Amino acid sequence: MTEENNGNSTMEAVQSLIKKKDNMEEQIKAYYDVLEDQGVGMEGPLVDAEGFPRADVNVYQIRTARHSISCLQNDHKAIMVEIEEALHRLHAREKAKRDQDQAESMEQEVTLPSPFARVDAVSQGSPACQAGLRVNDEIIAFGSVNTRTFQNLQNIALVVQHSEGKPLSVTVIRNGQKTQMGLTPQQWSGRGLLGCNIVPIQKL
Repeated sequence: MTEENNGNSTMEAVQSLIKKKDNMEEQIKAYYDVLEDQGVGMEGPLVDAEGFPRADVNVYQIRTARHSISCLQNDHKAIMVEIEEALHRLHAREKAKRDQDQAESMEQEVTLPSPFARVDAVSQGSPACQAGLRVNDEIIAFGSVNTRTFQNLQNIALVVQHSEGKPLSVTVIRNGQKTQMGLTPQQWSGRGLLGCNIVPIQKL
């Protein structure tokens, strides 16, 4: 799974690094225990007063432990830097996502035009019902009529009369979201060509 897949993969990468760091710390502690058992630590001499390898300790084991500790400590420093960078990336990504969500939300609010009419009734089985129009949908475009060109309901009535049998594009605001649908005015078992009641929204 790559880091780009989702936020979790980065979190998993961080957790994997932390696990490696913990393993390193355990290894370092084990090697220090070896040195402690031999009573020499990292700096104790491995030769006697005459320059010969000390006979009372396992020189090879101590050298191996000291070398391993040095290597592991370098690796430990490197992995700590890696963990810090990974956490920064994770936090930066989360912040960027929050900022993007916020920007999109603000953009949505800014770009939604003011509705000029509202649907206050939709008859079952009518063309409006089949098109997906719902009560309380706020209309921002009805065929060629939009927020800028709308003057009164006569505008919509004219569009409907001239579009019988032809699909009209209708755009509404529903639950704060813009929704578009195709509505074909036509004769049906009820009154009118739409089967819905539209009322103008009073502009302040």
